[in-house]
Amino acid sequence: MTRRINFGENGSIVLLLFLGVLLGALDISVVGPAIPAIENSIQLNGQDISRIFTAYLLFHLFGIPLMSKLSDIHGRKMVYIASIAIFSIGSLLVAASNNLTLLLVGRAIQGFGSSGIFPVAAATIGDVMPFEKRGKALGLLGGVYGIAFIIGPIIAGTVLHFFSWQFLFLINLPISLVLIYYSYKLLPGKLPGKKAVINWKSLFLLIVGLGSFSLGLNNFNVDQIGISLISKSVLPFLLLVVIFTPLLIMNERKQENAFFNPDIFKSKQLRLTILIAFGLGIFQSSIVFLPKMAVLFFNVLPSKASFMLLPLVLSTAIIPPISGRLLDSIGSRIIIYTGLIIALISLFLLSIVTKNIILFYAAEAGLGIGISIRASLKYILINEMNLKDRAISLGMLLIFINIGQITGAALIGSIISGSMGEAIGFGHAFLFLSMITAGLALLAFFLKKRNIELVRNKS
Repeated sequence: MTRRINFGENGSIVLLLFLGVLLGALDISVVGPAIPAIENSIQLNGQDISRIFTAYLLFHLFGIPLMSKLSDIHGRKMVYIASIAIFSIGSLLVAASNNLTLLLVGRAIQGFGSSGIFPVAAATIGDVMPFEKRGKALGLLGGVYGIAFIIGPIIAGTVLHFFSWQFLFLINLPISLVLIYYSYKLLPGKLPGKKAVINWKSLFLLIVGLGSFSLGLNNFNVDQIGISLISKSVLPFLLLVVIFTPLLIMNERKQENAFFNPDIFKSKQLRLTILIAFGLGIFQSSIVFLPKMAVLFFNVLPSKASFMLLPLVLSTAIIPPISGRLLDSIGSRIIIYTGLIIALISLFLLSIVTKNIILFYAAEAGLGIGISIRASLKYILINEMNLKDRAISLGMLLIFINIGQITGAALIGSIISGSMGEAIGFGHAFLFLSMITAGLALLAFFLKKRNIELVRNKS
């Protein structure tokens, strides 16, 4: 039987998971401010800087299915500890790097380690927290990303003022040791049930498919769509996706211990959740384009444009803990539906905004509220999936959000590039995103009502 923790009496596990997720999220937010200092230490060009981010994101994406499945098989404790340990090894390599190759290897290892921290933390909440307290805990975890992007640049600026850039990564080591120690003491051990094995063929097919999709769209040139599609940097990768996806599906159907349990797609609730997650990723990718939009419409410097994202960052830090508490009382459907309606209105405002900075800030904050439905989507998966498939299902959710982000970035870039002028292009892009979000809101309307959620979890 899985150990249950009373949230009021013992919040130490939630705090431990919160700090682990914060460690991984902070590493994303401090790299940007550290780039100039890294450039002074290691000779980098624009493409090299892109690779620093790509190495982390790719290996993070590759690691999600493996780490998630391992935690379903061998328990959360050892995988969470291993993930933090791998992340700290990557941090050490980054800090010790004196050339681009070692730096990229360290970033890749960091990304791989973080891939186990995020889904395993959410799955552990499902394992140890009673149904009526899960929303509160998931909401706290959901606010981590906003908090990281508020305090990350402050931490980076302070450390870089007094020390070299290497200290930004070295400070991960003592924090990791503390987290590993308390993870060993507090987290539950092996999960009950028959021992399973990793389906390595499916994992290989999945990684090749995900990697090819990511690289193909990352190499896509939105200024020359037709030529780019048939170029050697895009077409071979997209062909691999077309070939490997059906092979993965056929192989998974034959497996007793599949990576992606076919039962997930038999449930209307879970199908809707996965579709909404993919759509969430698409409109979430618009964040990348907001600073450029601010420069264009308000004639500010790029450095100030980044600070103009503060309303969005604040809403992603403040709203998840609030919505998490509401999850436990009113359920997931109304929160997801409301969040998507607010996101729809915000995206529409961004499609018509010109020089009205108040509307711009309000739309940003509303977009942050829409992005905050991630915790509610995790809540559904935790409640719907059994113990042995919980982490891999959460991993699948993250993968679909990431695929949506990659797809969304390519679509938005294409729309902006293909329009008569950037200002018109932004309007068209955000109008397109608002239409997608309207469709997501319609899907959310068919999610389970609260009374049905309660029946499912009392049975």
